[in-house]
Amino acid sequence: MALLTFSLVGLQFTWGVEMTYCTPYLLQLGLTKSKTSLVWIAGPLSGLVMGPVIGVLADNSTSKYGRRRPYMIGGAIIVSMGLLVLGWTTEIVGFFIPESELRRLLTITLAVLSIYLVDFAINAIQSTSRSLIVDTLPIPKQQKGSAWASRMIAIGHLAGYAVSTVDLLKVFGKTLGDSQFKQCCVIAAASLLTSVAITSWAVEERILISTKDADGKSGAVQLLGKILKTTWHLPDRIRAICWVQFWAWIGWFPFLFYSTTWVGETYFRYTPQASLTESSDPVGDIGRIGSLSLLIFSIVTFIGSILLPYVVQSPENDAKSGQRNFTPRPPAAIAPLARLIRDVRPDLLTAWMLSHVIFAGAMFLAPFVRSVHMATVLVSICGIPWALACWAPFSFMGIEVNRMTTPSTMLANGSSYRRLPNPSDEFSATPPSPSFLRLNHLNRDVDDDDEETSDSTGETAGIYIGILNLFSTLPQFVGTFISMIVFEILEPGKHPELHKGENVEGEGGQDVVKKVTEGPNAIAVCLFIGAVSAVGAAYATGRMKRMYRRP
Repeated sequence: MALLTFSLVGLQFTWGVEMTYCTPYLLQLGLTKSKTSLVWIAGPLSGLVMGPVIGVLADNSTSKYGRRRPYMIGGAIIVSMGLLVLGWTTEIVGFFIPESELRRLLTITLAVLSIYLVDFAINAIQSTSRSLIVDTLPIPKQQKGSAWASRMIAIGHLAGYAVSTVDLLKVFGKTLGDSQFKQCCVIAAASLLTSVAITSWAVEERILISTKDADGKSGAVQLLGKILKTTWHLPDRIRAICWVQFWAWIGWFPFLFYSTTWVGETYFRYTPQASLTESSDPVGDIGRIGSLSLLIFSIVTFIGSILLPYVVQSPENDAKSGQRNFTPRPPAAIAPLARLIRDVRPDLLTAWMLSHVIFAGAMFLAPFVRSVHMATVLVSICGIPWALACWAPFSFMGIEVNRMTTPSTMLANGSSYRRLPNPSDEFSATPPSPSFLRLNHLNRDVDDDDEETSDSTGETAGIYIGILNLFSTLPQFVGTFISMIVFEILEPGKHPELHKGENVEGEGGQDVVKKVTEGPNAIAVCLFIGAVSAVGAAYATGRMKRMYRRP
């Protein structure tokens, strides 16, 4: 299980480096906060395009290396190249262009393009990594697989923020680069390549050996049509999962992309005698200070990802009778305690709903923070909600996708699969007797009373995981434009301390500096708005819970 989900460690390490350093890095290059927020459209735009498209392409891939792994490996190589270009944008442009305004503009352009390249490729890896879990595990192990994915995400975040808190120049000198950001880019590229390679080596996929469309490739129009049709006709429960994800991610977007900068700015704003203007590496300083709070956040997330599966009841039950899985009767001496624990254990939906409430409560306090310690406490509290955000939606989605399964030996679209031999595979259900494993997903309109199987097929896992990713990325567009408006109103102009150029936009440079350092913190206001959306996510989860209770 650890090897199946290990690719997520490098993936989240890379996300952590990007979220920690890219915002202050762009501010240092001379972008305003409002323009920087527009750069982060790269995240939702890449998710909007890459998630569903890569999902459909991988679903229909007949590669002898598997359906998911070629996209994972290709994406990892592209991300690594993008990270190296991002870290050395100034040097690359400076090699061709002498010192001038054109050089500055080209440096910013190359940095932004590198971020887009990294984000697009990362989303391809993320989509296929999640689909690989759904493909590989039988229904009873879907929650366990999602829980392990949550743990690996926590480990990746933990490692990323731990590395970011260390002064790498003192550890490695200038061997990996002459700044904290450059060295983090190198380490992130190496960690992503390593983790994806380990998962690709360890996991054996089902191989698509024939398809109804084998005679001709589907064009872009057919591909887009399939995505839109599937999105428009989602089963009720999958649609409910997606809408919870939509409202939740309006709240998570500013937290994930700006919380490091917020903590760092809080420190330099309210700590006496602390100033970025005296720093030789202001990007590294903000990153290290902010990463300390996110390191604690990651520790809380990691502990939560380990303990929560034992505290929360499994969402899997019998689809026909609604009966839950029961544990053996405990000894009489501890029966009362066992009954008490069973009665107070929340189900996964309840825990997910409470996590939205906890996140909202913490972020409602963000505008009132006046110390780095309080900011760290609020960020750390969000570790538990994040553990559930990385676990619950994918657990429910995996279960729902695999419920659309029948023991028929032919695929609904005429495709067939064979499984590479691995008798001791931990992820498999009972090994099939024939040499060719032929799988089939039920049409969503078929009666639920049909017989189910515990075997996972994952035939359409790619497109459904891609659609779930779609509902995680669309709200990021909303969050981006909200952030842009807030930044433009509260903090116009270039960052007066990170950007050390002569130009400070706005009416009166000194007035802008005073507004940025003494007025309301724009990022805190964005976090507050995100908290309002988290309340909407809690309400949507409550509606989903009522849907699951219906017979």
